[in-house]
Amino acid sequence: MGIKAYLDFEKPIADLEGKIAELRSLGSDEGGVRISDDIARMEAKSEQALKDIYSKLTPWQKTQVARHPYRPHFKDYIGQLITDFMPLAGDRKFAEDHAIVGGIGRFRGEPVMIMGHEKGHDTASRLRHNFGMARPEGYRKAVRLMELADRFNLPVIALVDTAGAYPGIGAEERGQAEAIARSTEKCLALNTVNVAIIVGEGGSGGAVALATANRVLMLEHSIYTVASPEASASILWRDSARAADAATAMKVTAQDLKSFGVIDAIIEEPLGGAHRDPAATIQSAGNAIADVLAEFKDKSGDEIRKARHKKFLDIGSAL
Repeated sequence: MGIKAYLDFEKPIADLEGKIAELRSLGSDEGGVRISDDIARMEAKSEQALKDIYSKLTPWQKTQVARHPYRPHFKDYIGQLITDFMPLAGDRKFAEDHAIVGGIGRFRGEPVMIMGHEKGHDTASRLRHNFGMARPEGYRKAVRLMELADRFNLPVIALVDTAGAYPGIGAEERGQAEAIARSTEKCLALNTVNVAIIVGEGGSGGAVALATANRVLMLEHSIYTVASPEASASILWRDSARAADAATAMKVTAQDLKSFGVIDAIIEEPLGGAHRDPAATIQSAGNAIADVLAEFKDKSGDEIRKARHKKFLDIGSAL
């Protein structure tokens, strides 16, 4: 069970689990059976409340779950899914960007190139990784790693979790838009299979730059959007407080995007979200990645590239 930090709409669950904790602390030999029965009833009630709440989450509530600070991040996936990981740093042009982490490793025994956004887990790491918001050098590093993967015929795995590319003045001066476009272009041009998973937030071009893949998957409670709900509300209504309205209008959820054909599959999360059982979430993501790699295993580079092009052209024609 992952670390618990309750969201606003989870108050009924917080109250029940608080009472369970109190009962556990009161447990003793005398009356132990009765207390155990009370705990069991409360646990069943808590689980049912969790099912009821998570079966009807609104888009804004899903956005909150996608941003939960204890959701597994890129380094958690690396730790559980990848062996012999060798991080590769720098864009060979300006600097190292810690918002995007990448390198070579083995996924279930097979060599792969893996990259993704890292948000960090505490104040120090969040500042170091710039909250997962990459600068141009991060996307240029991604291009360098994809070129390396192409050269050695390595599958590319991308884990996306960013509110968007960093919008600072320095980033814009160094060509943020061009860097994102080049990364997207390289995704499309790869002669080796690539798979992307939106594991939390998939924000704007900062997400698309890594997620233009043969197969784009989303965790059940993740979001994928052209702009954050807050930014969209500010643009549309000049009121960021209407973020919940924007989230609903923009169709940001995995379920909406799957119905539109924008993504290929949804990876189920444990009851209560990925943060409640990170290990199970990561295992499910690993199984989904393995399925995609097996699907394209016997295809030529030309077939893989053309299939990717067709996938995105079909999205455009369908919409």
